[in-house]
Amino acid sequence: MQGDDAAAAERLAGKAAKLRIFRDGDGRMNRSVADVGGSALVVSQFTLAADTSRGNRPGFSAAAPPEEGRRLYEHFAASLAALGVPVETGQFAGDMRVRLVNDGPVTIWMES
Repeated sequence: MQGDDAAAAERLAGKAAKLRIFRDGDGRMNRSVADVGGSALVVSQFTLAADTSRGNRPGFSAAAPPEEGRRLYEHFAASLAALGVPVETGQFAGDMRVRLVNDGPVTIWMES
């Protein structure tokens, strides 16, 4: 998003690495990605910045310019890896097909 910087990317990486979103032995969300020996797939998704408040075409003026977005995307992935989380990345600004298995009814939006 416009206004984000390297420090914001590092804070989000720290939060993502420590966020307790995986089940423990009692079935409670109480374990982090590191606790479960997991990894992260980091995929750029500028369309999440879409503003649909007016008209019928989404606006993307809140998204960071592409070169800045790429830098922050790469910095976030590197910061997450530096925290010990194995990281794979998608292709920035690429038209990708990503398959995943979403285990659970939880989607968490994290903002800087």
